[in-house]
Amino acid sequence: MSIASACVPVPPLTGLAPVIDVTTRILVLGSFPGAASLAAGQYYAHPRNLLWPILSHLTGEDLAGLPYDERLPRLLAHGIGLWDVLGACERKGSLDSAIRAPAANDFARLRERCPLLETVGFNGKTAGKFAQQFADAGYRTVLLPSTSPAYAAMPFAQKLLAWQRLLAD
Repeated sequence: MSIASACVPVPPLTGLAPVIDVTTRILVLGSFPGAASLAAGQYYAHPRNLLWPILSHLTGEDLAGLPYDERLPRLLAHGIGLWDVLGACERKGSLDSAIRAPAANDFARLRERCPLLETVGFNGKTAGKFAQQFADAGYRTVLLPSTSPAYAAMPFAQKLLAWQRLLAD
């Protein structure tokens, strides 16, 4: 890498719109979309990300096998929404450790937009840093192992077992 290329500023990135509605009971919050997701304009678009296979198991419906535009209404039909804790940041690549200048999403109207929301799950440690804020607001919070392909230390079966806590009362 040349000195000149090291000094080139990273343009700010903007996240994806929330996938929520008035029937959302469970909200899964990631940190910020990876490069594949931003390029596709789709949550968890990387082919090795385990979010969609895990949600398929939790809902009993093959969400992973559906086209993306059909997944979202089916996910909402199960009372599950998606969003990220960060609405914008600077980052090269997809790793959370590369995030700079983070800007949190505006969660002020979340209770109004999702009056049935009870549980907020945090997909990975970076998102989990916001758990206390949601617990203080009265939500049940669940810290979850990351579904990212970058977190391969835990096998799928263990991740699935941990994610089943989203459905516990």
